[in-house]
Amino acid sequence: MPKTSVGVFRIATAGPGDVSGLMDLIGSGAIDPNSILAILGKTEGNGGVNDFTREYAVAALCTALAPKLSVSPEAVEQRIAFVMSGGTEGVLSPHITVFTRSEAARPGPSGKRLGIGMAHTRDFLPEELGRSAQITETAKAVQAAMTDAGISDPADVHFVQIKCPLLTSERVAAANARGNKTATTSAYSSMAYSRGASALGVAVALGEIGSDLGDDDVLRRYDLFSKVASTSSGIELMHNVVIVLGNSASSASEYVIGHAVMEDAIDAAAVVSALSSVGLSAAPQTAAGRTLVNIFAKAEASPDGAVRGFRHTMLEDTDISATRHARAAVGGLIAGLAGTGAVYVSGGAEHQGPAGGGPVAVIARLSE
Repeated sequence: MPKTSVGVFRIATAGPGDVSGLMDLIGSGAIDPNSILAILGKTEGNGGVNDFTREYAVAALCTALAPKLSVSPEAVEQRIAFVMSGGTEGVLSPHITVFTRSEAARPGPSGKRLGIGMAHTRDFLPEELGRSAQITETAKAVQAAMTDAGISDPADVHFVQIKCPLLTSERVAAANARGNKTATTSAYSSMAYSRGASALGVAVALGEIGSDLGDDDVLRRYDLFSKVASTSSGIELMHNVVIVLGNSASSASEYVIGHAVMEDAIDAAAVVSALSSVGLSAAPQTAAGRTLVNIFAKAEASPDGAVRGFRHTMLEDTDISATRHARAAVGGLIAGLAGTGAVYVSGGAEHQGPAGGGPVAVIARLSE
């Protein structure tokens, strides 16, 4: 079986509609548009229900890539996995990370290198969001994405990024019209339910927890979580988009990925551990022939209202949502250790790492 070549490109953006950096790399030949498998981005919206910077960014990318791929913008969105995470509070810098995959031109080095796989769930009914149906279907999609990535051992999976739906008043009304109730009637709360159920699906797929889960476990059993799941809710879809990142023996990539788990929002040691897992130290640009490409992390305001015994006010601030506080706090911590604010930090870590914490993954490029 031929090996695959996986590429990773972090590109700064001047706004959610800025595609110039990506187009420049395509124009120079650095990126073959036909090889683009996924694009993860940080946009400068509020990260909430009404954050339309996410949809705007996807639309801009699809419009720009359509002529390069000789398909319609709608077809681009079906072909490439787009995950836009809103909110660049504090020192977080708007950017996109482009993942490419193609057949390797040469066998490449021995050992396991970065692999990437993608899968989609079926569309969900509104009343299925945040419930066992979403858990089950997500678990199936994670396993399919692992196969697509050439990864058979769950221990080789270091980050699973999911874009999942949320509820709107229209979607709640549609469920009610069929005589069904949704997990919540709040659009904002539905983001957490959807993120949580999706994360539990990852945990089931990777064997981190058992599969005997019910609707009542979502957002209640915080002892159940995945150490590698990162889920983000959006209004623009009704299915889950699943991207699995790990190290695969079938990859000839120049890149590797590792991860650690933050126990809370100030767990600098976990970030250092994640950096060390790919041969980097704190504030690295290059070290021992390795270069930091990007860091991906989840952030959450601890639900018990305290961090290491001291009270925090993130959950009580009616001016700024807790997810925005958490992104700013964790983003600042990681940026200081990484030496850059262009890192991917997503808010809302329900069942993604221990309560108040979350996974942190690092991708590095190896110089042969």
